[in-house]
Amino acid sequence: MQTQAQLAAYFASVSRDLLSRSDDQLTFDRIAQRAVEVVPACDFVGITLRRRRGRPESVAVTDEAARSCDDWQYELGEGPCLSAIAEDETYLIDDVAKDPRWPRWGPRAARAGAGSILSIRLADDETALGALNLYSRKPHSWDSDSIDLALVFASHAATAVSNTRLVSGLQTALQSRHLIGVAQGILMAQYDMGLETAFEVLRRYSSHTNVKLRDVAQRVVELGALPDDYSEITTGEDPGVPVPLNGD
Repeated sequence: MQTQAQLAAYFASVSRDLLSRSDDQLTFDRIAQRAVEVVPACDFVGITLRRRRGRPESVAVTDEAARSCDDWQYELGEGPCLSAIAEDETYLIDDVAKDPRWPRWGPRAARAGAGSILSIRLADDETALGALNLYSRKPHSWDSDSIDLALVFASHAATAVSNTRLVSGLQTALQSRHLIGVAQGILMAQYDMGLETAFEVLRRYSSHTNVKLRDVAQRVVELGALPDDYSEITTGEDPGVPVPLNGD
């Protein structure tokens, strides 16, 4: 049995490992791999994250059985993973085939090779990120030590997920800002307009066509000019010249 100091040092090394990955997918894959290594009861792992509008999605698995078990939860709208995300709890199923809480999902998961499962909510300070789904092929595999290890690991995993999403978001924001700036420069040169007017033209097109501003800028950069259908959102004046948005 490891001492508290040894466990602390071990999980410090685990945390450094998880935080050292260079992009989202590498981080997710490494979390899944390390979970199997760290938690003795765990045979295969699935990581579920909430995407746009709260839609759950599997971002990493160590075995196709995990992918099937997780995907069936999304399909059926029931299962420990979804409950863990929604209710801020950890769910332990000692015997997947016999647990009555998710009657449609349980038998399918058991046939796929899941004997027992621990689903742990992954969250940052503000919101639920998803869930870490730790599967054992045998029923009744989870003792208190395995559960404690899994909970500590999940806290480090949540930090790594939150960190990589933050970094990814900042990188995307910087790329979008640069692209919009390039598009503004093209409009300024092509139509002899000022910086603010160029931005308003992009914003107006984005609003009227329900296209993201970044995608509008990408289109302008690719064309070297405003899209041909820009004339459809002007006020009937020369379609080759952007109409001032303030009506002047």
